Amino acid sequence: MNQPLNIAIAGGGVGGLAAAIALRAQGHDVTVFEQARGFSRVGADINLTPNVVRAIDGLGAGPAIRARGAQPSFRISRDWDTGQETSRLGMGNVAEQQYGAPQVTIHRADIIDALAERFPIENIRFGKRIQTLTQGDDGVTLQFDDGTRARFDVVAGADGIHSRVRTALFGEEHPRFTGVVSFRSVVPTERVQHVPEIEAFTKWWGPTPQSQIVTFPLNQGRETFIFATTGQDSWTEESWTSEGDVEELRSFYKDFHPDARALLDACDSTLKSALYERDPLPRWSVGTVTLLGDACHPMLPFMAQGAGMAIEDAVVLGRALAGVGTRADAEKALRAYENTRKERTAKIQIGSRGNQWMKTQGNADWVYGYDAWSVPLQAA
Repeated sequence: MNQPLNIAIAGGGVGGLAAAIALRAQGHDVTVFEQARGFSRVGADINLTPNVVRAIDGLGAGPAIRARGAQPSFRISRDWDTGQETSRLGMGNVAEQQYGAPQVTIHRADIIDALAERFPIENIRFGKRIQTLTQGDDGVTLQFDDGTRARFDVVAGADGIHSRVRTALFGEEHPRFTGVVSFRSVVPTERVQHVPEIEAFTKWWGPTPQSQIVTFPLNQGRETFIFATTGQDSWTEESWTSEGDVEELRSFYKDFHPDARALLDACDSTLKSALYERDPLPRWSVGTVTLLGDACHPMLPFMAQGAGMAIEDAVVLGRALAGVGTRADAEKALRAYENTRKERTAKIQIGSRGNQWMKTQGNADWVYGYDAWSVPLQAA
C-alpha cells in the first residue's frame, strides 16, 4: 500500500472543505489553511443544482444539506414586464428521479457547517493565510503572512478569485469588473406568500443580459432569498457585506412586472456587491500544486454554478489522487484532474457570462446530469 501524501489546502471555503473530505477519504493526510479566525455566517445564499447535490452526497454531507436548506418545486423563467413564463423545469422529486438528486437552496454558512462536520476540526488551521510558495525536490514550501513556513507533498489552492496560490504559479493579474452589480436580500416568506409559486426557483429576465431578479426559498421554505443584478459602472466595491440602498434597488426595477416588484417591496435591507470575473485559465497546475474553484475559474452567477464547480473539482481531485503515494505520480494525477475539468468549467464560465442559459425551454442535462463521481478521468 502506498504511503499517504501530505496535502495542504489553501482556503477553508466550500471548495476547500469539499476537497479536504475527498482527499482524506483516499487516505491522505490533509491540512486546511483558512485566513479567517473561524467559520462565521458570511457570504451569499447558494443554489445547489442536482449535479452538485449528487457530488455532496458522495462526500457524506447530503443529509445535512437537505436538512438545512430548501428544495424548490420548479425552476421557472419569466419575462420581466409581461410575467410570461418562458421555461419550466421540474425540481424536487422530478430532479431526484431524473438526476439522482434534487435542487437544494441554502446559505453558504450552512454548507460550510455541513462539510465541516465531515472533516476533523483539528486539521483546520485558522488565521493562516498563504503569502507565497516555492517548489523543490523535497516538496512544496508554503510561506504564511505570519512568517511561518510548512512543507507538503501537494498543495491545492482553493483561495478564491484573489488566489495567492495562483499568483505564485502564474504571476500577478487582476480580475475584471463586469460593470454589473448585485443586490442580496432575505425576507420572511410570509411577506411574499402572495407571489405566485414563491416555493419555486424563479428568474425574472430583464430587458438586458445584466438585469434580472432571482428568487428561491431558504431555511426549509421559511425565508425567501432575493437576488437582483443590474448594470452600474460607478460601483466597483466587491465586498459581500456592504450595505445597499433599498430605494435604489427598487428604482432599478420600477418597470418590472408587479409580482417581481412585490418581492423588492418586501425588503427592509439589502447588500450590494460588484461582480468580477476572469477568462478561463489555459493551465491550472505546476508541479504538485494545483487550483480549484474560483482560484482558477471564477464566474458570474447567472448559471448558479460557481460553488458547484468548486465541489465538482474537489470530487475529481480526490479521485485523481486515489492510490497515489509519490510526488512524481501526484504530478501526473494533477494533470489528469485538470484535463478532466477544464473544458466543462470553461464552458460554464463562458455560458454564465452570456446569461442566456434556460431563458427559454431547453435541455439542462449537460449541466445537471454531470456526475463528478463517475466521469472518466482524462490521463495526462
